[in-house]
Amino acid sequence: MQSLGRVLVAAATLTLMAAPAYAQHIRTGATGTFGQVQLTSGFTPDPHMTTLNAGGPIDASTLSDSCTGFIAERPSFTLRYRHGDLPLYVAALSDEDTTLVVRGPDGQWVCNDDGGENLNPLVSWEHPRDGRYQIWVGRFGVADLAPAQLYISEVGGPANHASADAPDYSLDPAYGTIELVSGFQPDPHSMSILAGGGYDASQISGCVGWVATAPDYRVNFTAGSAGLPLIFSVQSDADTTLVINDAQGNWVCNDDTDGLNPVVRFDTPASGQYDVWLGTFAEGSLEPSTLNVSELTPQ
Repeated sequence: MQSLGRVLVAAATLTLMAAPAYAQHIRTGATGTFGQVQLTSGFTPDPHMTTLNAGGPIDASTLSDSCTGFIAERPSFTLRYRHGDLPLYVAALSDEDTTLVVRGPDGQWVCNDDGGENLNPLVSWEHPRDGRYQIWVGRFGVADLAPAQLYISEVGGPANHASADAPDYSLDPAYGTIELVSGFQPDPHSMSILAGGGYDASQISGCVGWVATAPDYRVNFTAGSAGLPLIFSVQSDADTTLVINDAQGNWVCNDDTDGLNPVVRFDTPASGQYDVWLGTFAEGSLEPSTLNVSELTPQ
């Protein structure tokens, strides 16, 4: 009996030693660093987008031989999903070479490196399960962080949406990009833009007007500790609208807050990328307008 006891103790010790090394580092139960969302099949807008940082210090190949890249300890994002009859697609978009690591509701790891376009990863489930999807966006070959966008859709990968002539935040903005840090001067920051375009923004839930495919303007914003809002407004003699894809990938829109001019206010703005479209309420017109970005009051 004593010999059998020693064998059992030895076997238990070997079992503990064989536990995956990643269990000491990867926090599969933690909420995503860049947020979480609950989506039910048929969700709009589709795709759901979130801005985040890809990368981290942990080699994803320690999770599974099919995984590559370097990821963070916590998931980048948490998706709680209720399925229907549609497939589920998760992708990442970045100027850098990114990877995806996803732990599905069944506890299985699903990974990809270059399944999308331009070194972007893409994973999909033809028959997705209900439950929690923990998503890490990694970087191939290096542990440094890089900006990226997480893409969640039931329609297809990003290439499917890019061909639909819909507003596309992956395109370069027509009127440029500005880096703004909370407390920026002068306030407001203003840019002259021709509002309007050929896409009916009402196809995005809560939006109206006609906008271009590419963003008109991009604001890379760094939030401060003073608790100031971030306010986008338009001045124009025409009836204009605003369509914004915010730093967390949400579509936020407005029509007539200030007379016929739109105003979008973020009371607790997140740091990140804000893509801005100025629309016209009437189809087929391009109207001279001024976009104002402020932390004080609508201009």
